[in-house]
Amino acid sequence: MRARLSLIGLILAGICSACSGPGVLHTEMTSPAATKDALTICDALEDLIAEGKDSPADRQYAYNQIRAHEENTAAYAFARAAITGRYVQGKGLTSAPLVRDVERFARRSRELDPGFRNGAATRMLGTLYVLAPATLLAHGDSEQGLTMLQDLLKAHPEIPENHLRVAEALIALGDPAPAAAHLCYCIAKKAALRHDEQLLLEHLIKDAEMGPCPTGP
Repeated sequence: MRARLSLIGLILAGICSACSGPGVLHTEMTSPAATKDALTICDALEDLIAEGKDSPADRQYAYNQIRAHEENTAAYAFARAAITGRYVQGKGLTSAPLVRDVERFARRSRELDPGFRNGAATRMLGTLYVLAPATLLAHGDSEQGLTMLQDLLKAHPEIPENHLRVAEALIALGDPAPAAAHLCYCIAKKAALRHDEQLLLEHLIKDAEMGPCPTGP
C-alpha cells in the first residue's frame, strides 16, 4: 500500500539532509567523539538529524567512530544500532545488508537492559520489524514488531513517541483506523516531539486520511 512504501523509504532511503552531497563534518560531531563514548556520539548525531542539519559526513564519521571502540553494554549496543540505522538511511539500498546489524545490536541492547531509556531499543526493533522487508532481517516479523510496540506503549503511555510508532506501524500494516487515536495524542503533545518526529507525524496524518480529533476533556 502507499503508506507502507513511503515508510519503507524513510528507513532505507531517508527524507533527510544526508541524502544529497557529502556535506561538511560538523564540530557537534567531532567534539563528542573525543570522549569515545558511544551514547554521546549517538545523541550528537540525533540532535543534528532532528534539526535537519546533519550531513553524510556526519553519519559516516559517527559510524566509523562507533565501530572503533566496541563495548558489551546496553548503551553501546543501542548507540551502535541507532548510528548504523542512520548510516543505512543515508546510504539507501546500497547498504541494506547492514539492516541486520541494526537488528543484532538492538536485540543485544534489549538483552543487556530491556529498560534502557524506557525501552528505546524495543521501540527501534519493533519499528524495524514492521517497516523493513523480511529478507533484510534475521529474526522477527511485522506482527511481532507491532506487538512489541504495543506492549511498550502499555508500559509507557506517557511517551508521545510510543504513540507515534504504534500509529506508524498500524498504518504501514494497512490498519489506519485505530491509528487515529494515537495520532491525535501526538498532535496534542506535538511540542514534546522532535522536529523530525513532527514531520513524520504530518506524513502519517496524510496516510491515515483521518478526520478531526475529538475536542474537550
